[in-house]
Amino acid sequence: MAKWLARAGVASRREAETMIQDGKISLNNEVVKQPATFVQEHDIIRVEGKVISAPDRTRLWRYHKPIGLITTHKDPEGRKTVFEAMPEAMPRVISVGRLDLNSEGLLLLTNDGALARKLEMPSSQWTRRYRVRVFGTINPEDFNRLKKGITVEGIHYAPIDVKIDSQKGNNTWLTVSLQEGRNREIRRVMQHINLQVNRLIRIAYGPFQLGALPKGALEEVTFKVIKEQIGLPSAEHKKK
Repeated sequence: MAKWLARAGVASRREAETMIQDGKISLNNEVVKQPATFVQEHDIIRVEGKVISAPDRTRLWRYHKPIGLITTHKDPEGRKTVFEAMPEAMPRVISVGRLDLNSEGLLLLTNDGALARKLEMPSSQWTRRYRVRVFGTINPEDFNRLKKGITVEGIHYAPIDVKIDSQKGNNTWLTVSLQEGRNREIRRVMQHINLQVNRLIRIAYGPFQLGALPKGALEEVTFKVIKEQIGLPSAEHKKK
């Protein structure tokens, strides 16, 4: 059941398991109690009373997230979310990773929760690349330290590659590449070496590039490209 819900784009597999534990999922009008519950072709699944359609084929979108949107489905503070900014015809999707409120750039969206989880895992070895503007005095030796990995406030960050692009006064543009993508990783690491991030733009996630996609624009990745760059089980190929 948890896997089925993830494929249907309801939530990630882990989030779906939590929803099952909270009694929010029903199968043929009976509350589901175990994530390992099997789903048959004609079963009726509801999430908090709403019928969920069977999973569509895997789909993926590139979205140019602007500053001021939060990457979550529900924000307790009432801030506008990425998903509220989607067109009305957009199916329910989840994000591959996140960008915080004050970050912008490439955000991948998919209707396949299992795929999102797969692409977020460090084992995917997909490089996330960012254009980052920092304020402060640059010490190249600090960047050499980051290449070996660094521990900040008890959290260990894997190697981060930093290249200096341009400087104007105390503001410096950097290209930052990493694979883990922990919560607010770049901001925290830069603060640790006495640099303040005042702009952060994700320009690539694995093989997918932001390119010239305008702010707020959404573009679906073709199924052919998904198969070439990610690879999908044969069952997914048949759904094309």
